[in-house]
Amino acid sequence: MPGKRLKVAVLLSGGVDSSVALRLLHAAGHSCTAFYLKIWFQEDFENFWSECPWDEDLKYARAVCDQVSVPLEVVHLSDEYWNNVVSHIISEYRSGRTPNPDVLCNTRIKFGAFLEAIKNMDFDYIASGHYACVLHSPYDKRDESSILALSKEMVKDQTYFLSHLSQVQLRRLLFPLGCIPKDEVRKLAALMDLPNKDRKDSQGICFLGKVKFSEFVARHIGEMEGILLEAESGDYLGKHRGFWFYTIGQRQGLRLPGGPWYVVEKDTQNNVVFVSRNYFSLEKRRRSFRVGSLKWISASPPEKYDKLRCKVRHGPGFYDCSITLQPSDLIKDDVAIVHLSADDQGLASGQFAAFYRDEICVGSGVILDSAVDKNFPVCAKALEIARMDDKSKLGKPVKIINQDISIKEVENSSVKCYLSSEDSKLQQN
Repeated sequence: MPGKRLKVAVLLSGGVDSSVALRLLHAAGHSCTAFYLKIWFQEDFENFWSECPWDEDLKYARAVCDQVSVPLEVVHLSDEYWNNVVSHIISEYRSGRTPNPDVLCNTRIKFGAFLEAIKNMDFDYIASGHYACVLHSPYDKRDESSILALSKEMVKDQTYFLSHLSQVQLRRLLFPLGCIPKDEVRKLAALMDLPNKDRKDSQGICFLGKVKFSEFVARHIGEMEGILLEAESGDYLGKHRGFWFYTIGQRQGLRLPGGPWYVVEKDTQNNVVFVSRNYFSLEKRRRSFRVGSLKWISASPPEKYDKLRCKVRHGPGFYDCSITLQPSDLIKDDVAIVHLSADDQGLASGQFAAFYRDEICVGSGVILDSAVDKNFPVCAKALEIARMDDKSKLGKPVKIINQDISIKEVENSSVKCYLSSEDSKLQQN
């Protein structure tokens, strides 16, 4: 819109990125109104803190706006967040999958429910502090599609979290930081003397603030004690708080000696988590997987499905990939088989895979499962133990000596009935 002073709604979180985005738009002469989104768990967890966790965010947001006399409005989207994000997350975790709250928050709340809430306020665009580029068609060619492209800041690039947006949503968006490296954003914050110029970046999941993810899961799903088994041997290694606290490929939080250990499979029916120290061995390749809930940003699939690139998580890493569509009569959405150029051991059902043609994000889908081996190869003994009704018969966990010695000391003889005769002889020795 050449020569026009735009009316822009700016999502302001209280952090440095969105604050710099606001100030850049204001400095460019546009009419800005800032909006702070206040949602469910900020009240739900209020008893966890001496003061509300969003008070500090809102304080900084107001201070940034007051510097340049930009109005700030607080939008309450508690019901929308619960119905469209939280309830879905809880359902997915209970089913043993690992959803991505940040992708859902962008599509369903920030650029979903919020756009609906301000639809009668005649804003030309909605802006945020995301690290991504939106390329809009010229004003005289408004029927052409807008494009989502990689930012100049590859480490911070957030196109992965925006990859499930629709064309209708993308056409309304501005990302002023898309062409600015993160260190330059910090310099701009200092130059503008922003009240939050020295504030640390948020590292948590979308809108969780000070609430730890484990606290969120425990609060809304609960805890249920289960066991950890070594996938290759069936050895009983310890207990866990519930399979929903773990995701495939997870390394942190297992608290097992002699590692590193990785979560390789989950038995959701029996609440058993299988772990392994050989997750990256060659015979356990994970190069092909299925995706569903496909959404193409241009509203239509790419013309060619080869020579694409793929992200299976947020970060600077890509795989070269090709896609094979499999139209399905059983579910409403098509399913695609994704073939990666290299192995990835951290594929988890429920996460998103984002697809790119060169620097352009063309869309994304939800990872369903491996297209080749449905499960990590868990031994028959481990599967048998997992199905035991009374797991107290296992006694104490085996004592792990170290990474290099495969023989483990069994402290309770009741578990020996599940060991092979050869293993028993080794233990006696």
